[in-house]
Amino acid sequence: MSEPATVDTPLKKLVGDKTAKALASHLDLHTAGDLVYHFPRRYDERGEHTDIRSLDVGEQVTVLAQVQRTTVRPMRQRRGNLLEVTVGDGSGGVLTLTFFGNQAWRERELRPGRWGLFAGKVTEFRGKRQLNGPEYVLLGEGGDGEAAVSDDIEEFAGALIPVYPAAAAVPTWVIARCVRVVLDTFTPPDDPLPSAVRAGRKLVGLGAALTEIHRPSSKEALHQARRRLKWDEAFAVQVTLVQRKHRAADWPARPRPARPGGLLEAFDARLPYELTAGQLEVGVEIAADLAAPHPMHRLLQGEVGSGKTVVALRAMLQVVDAGGQAALLAPTEVLASQHHRGMLDLLGPLGRAGELGSAEHATRVELVTGSLGAAARRRALGEVASGAAGIVLGTHALLYEGVDFADLGLVVVDEQHRFGVEQRDALRAKADQPPHVLVMTATPIPRTVAMTVYGDLEVSTLSQLPRGRSPIASHVVPAAEKPAYLDRAWRRLREEVTAGHQAYVVCPRIGDGPASDEEPPPEDDNGRRPPLAVTEVAPLLAEGPLNGLRIGVLHGRLPADEKDAVMRSFAAGNLDVLVATTVIEVGVDVPNATVMIVLDADRFGVSQLHQLRGRVGRGAAAGLCLLVSEAAEGSSARERLEAVASTGDGFKLAELDLEQRREGDVLGATQSGRRSHLRLLSLRRDADLIRDARAEAITLIEDDPELTRSPALAASVAALVDEDRAEYLEKG
Repeated sequence: MSEPATVDTPLKKLVGDKTAKALASHLDLHTAGDLVYHFPRRYDERGEHTDIRSLDVGEQVTVLAQVQRTTVRPMRQRRGNLLEVTVGDGSGGVLTLTFFGNQAWRERELRPGRWGLFAGKVTEFRGKRQLNGPEYVLLGEGGDGEAAVSDDIEEFAGALIPVYPAAAAVPTWVIARCVRVVLDTFTPPDDPLPSAVRAGRKLVGLGAALTEIHRPSSKEALHQARRRLKWDEAFAVQVTLVQRKHRAADWPARPRPARPGGLLEAFDARLPYELTAGQLEVGVEIAADLAAPHPMHRLLQGEVGSGKTVVALRAMLQVVDAGGQAALLAPTEVLASQHHRGMLDLLGPLGRAGELGSAEHATRVELVTGSLGAAARRRALGEVASGAAGIVLGTHALLYEGVDFADLGLVVVDEQHRFGVEQRDALRAKADQPPHVLVMTATPIPRTVAMTVYGDLEVSTLSQLPRGRSPIASHVVPAAEKPAYLDRAWRRLREEVTAGHQAYVVCPRIGDGPASDEEPPPEDDNGRRPPLAVTEVAPLLAEGPLNGLRIGVLHGRLPADEKDAVMRSFAAGNLDVLVATTVIEVGVDVPNATVMIVLDADRFGVSQLHQLRGRVGRGAAAGLCLLVSEAAEGSSARERLEAVASTGDGFKLAELDLEQRREGDVLGATQSGRRSHLRLLSLRRDADLIRDARAEAITLIEDDPELTRSPALAASVAALVDEDRAEYLEKG
């Protein structure tokens, strides 16, 4: 009898060297535990169809389909025959399988009526979806849609056929076969979930859940297995967050209470407009946090243009009034410089201490970026180190050695998703004791993401736009189907410029040279052309549809002084059109810009498009955003763009964005370079489960903060939420 397998048993002992190497190199699966926790992506049923019509070109898929017909014809360019097999899904969707070379045996095997699983990359040829040389496994004889299953394919013996996340070299049926081998001898670990939670929430045991999720005996058993394993994921994350929030409550911090008659009061008195009710309400919350003896950990989210910067500046002034310094970390020099100019304008004499005409109790606002010259850098660092600069704005340069603060009391992180954990932590470490922390994002965050990713932060939301902000109309321009629409888009841009306004043209790529963080790599092997590039599009526009207009170029590879000069020129109205990458995505504020044309819009994410279009309509004139795409009508890419065009509600779009992104990205799997532990839990669909898991976690941690009485749970949490990811969750 085989030796029992545990979670730590190497796969090579169970499935052989060759298969184990393939699982390790292509899917990062090394042990029996790795494989058992490699859950099916979905389940197919013979007689039920896979929606072939919904497949996207370039997608790696596995479909359950029935052979409809086969055709053999000679190839034109070389000797031999081409076998074309048409398969259908029962709903009218068809897919062509192509096999090159003389393969008469395959023609005999793929007879009409047979059902199979077919795996490969979706391509398109002459308007037809196809898989070239796909891997496949046939499920049996029979031609009536209820195929009889072959005795030798035990892994598909049940009514529900598991379809696994796979690789070209390791198709789903190979994974299913390996799972069967492992489960036959697998001994599950001790159930880590406290028995009271299991009983109270009516959850099945861990061993039963792991068996049923791979080899479900019924749909109800599968539902119960998935529910239990989702609970493990949600509970591990919530226990981690609640533990860290519990510990943070004991950290000391220097209170920074508001001071009557200080800079903040003077600033409010000179503001040229009234704060919104939302800004005032959030300001009260932040002021109370800053006055407490424990560090503030607050997330401020708000729609593009909702006035987050003013809220942050008021918090910074409260800290300066209390004798401390505040630092704002921005993701780009363009944004850091704009914050610097904007805050100096808002503060006026209050931000020019030591200069002629400054206010009596003024402070200084310093900008620290990597492009500062040696003399300017020495002067700025001296102001920061002495404490003369109460407000310090900068990019990653703030993190470098040699940037020392006299008394850092508040760290504001703008567009926090653009920074790694280590960068945020490095700035916090420049304070003698934990500073107050305010992180801001203009990307609206769905409730479940806030609860899961930012569960140890207090969350404030600005949903009300300041008076004077104009509406933005958005439309999709289908360039491939209706090229005349694209011509009209360029004429529309010229009309805006003629009316005295300005425009943005956004491209997904810079152009020749090394790739940067703000652009995708030149792709792709699916027959699509490379994404349009700023350096290629700008001269074509200057010679063609925008001939005669003053065109500027902005992207991340330009020298810092050149970027700043371009932005200053555009802001001053000396340029009509700015052709740029996503470097303009956050914070760029030019009220006279009224139209934006986004080229290859389907190459951008939902939230990114919402951020981009927030750059127009910032003044009295209405904004217009045109999303140009060659994506086919009915494709998921086109539907995504139509959704963006149909609503300006960032929270609705955030839900859509979450639906279409991998869940693991939300939890920072890309930050840690590790596979996400969120295999089943959906932040979009499982809101109630996450809420319940949080409630149980709070009860548990209040009673046993360090899980000393639940060692199995502590080990499970450590395995599911490793230290790197726990740090990510904590630092948000």
